Amino acid sequence: MTDSATMTPDADLTDAPTQRRGSGTSSVRSVFKHIALILASVLMIYPLLWMLVSSFRPNELIFREPGLILDSIHLENYTVGWTALTNPFGHYMLNSAIVVLGCIFGNVVSCSLAAYAFARLKFTFKNVFFAIMLLTIMLPSHVVIVPQYVMFSKLPIFRDGQFLIDGGWINTFLPLIVPKLLATDAFFVFLMVQFIRGLPKELDEAARIDGCGHFRIFASIIMPLMTPAIATTTIFTFIWTWNDFFSALIYLTTPENYTVSLALRAFLDSSGASNWGAMFAMSIVSLLPVFIAFLIGQRWLVRGIATTGIK
Repeated sequence: MTDSATMTPDADLTDAPTQRRGSGTSSVRSVFKHIALILASVLMIYPLLWMLVSSFRPNELIFREPGLILDSIHLENYTVGWTALTNPFGHYMLNSAIVVLGCIFGNVVSCSLAAYAFARLKFTFKNVFFAIMLLTIMLPSHVVIVPQYVMFSKLPIFRDGQFLIDGGWINTFLPLIVPKLLATDAFFVFLMVQFIRGLPKELDEAARIDGCGHFRIFASIIMPLMTPAIATTTIFTFIWTWNDFFSALIYLTTPENYTVSLALRAFLDSSGASNWGAMFAMSIVSLLPVFIAFLIGQRWLVRGIATTGIK
């Protein structure tokens, strides 16, 4: 015991410099890591800051002075951009809002029903259908856009008091909204399936003993517990639909039905002068709903992804 007692302080004295060197190396590494992250953040956010600053510059100075320092603030781009197109810019934001709300409703209802079926019901070839559904996640939307366009152009639509086939659903919001009612976004179905599988089945069994059917179990038990997954679906659908350009470009042909993304494209003219300042100003305006939606739903977004098992 005497030898061990005398050796312990020496060992502590020997290890102390090593521990100090290790902690010093770790702190230096942490400083360099934070510096690298800050530089990367500045690099990523610079285009957005440049667009914000350019929205307050006259058109002739936007590309002549590419810095972030403003000599003076000009608000003409916002006033001109709001009324520069055929309709006020608020009209195009309203069109986007209609499409977004329809897509959110469709995804929340249809994807949650499909997810409940995959997670709780037993039916023939369920695993096969689930695998096919997952395979559609890897299928680019551009692959099916041509057959979808042909199909939607042949569907009848009620217009002027009668059903018309000429043109079908083209130049309406229906091709952008109706597919969402059929659970076509496999990512959200998978996300909700993972969430429902994490809920205890004892809740379903207790409700079934009380005489509840599948629809009552889904509406009264599963849906209230799926709030994080539903919030995640809502936020992603809002952002993706609001920023969607390709689908709107394919199906919407008249300026009256343009969404925000198409309206911003209208500020650029390949054969004449492009109003860059107005486009940057309206781009900032169109980004505000996205920022607000993300800030409000950020907590639910993180919670929804963390509780569904998606890493």
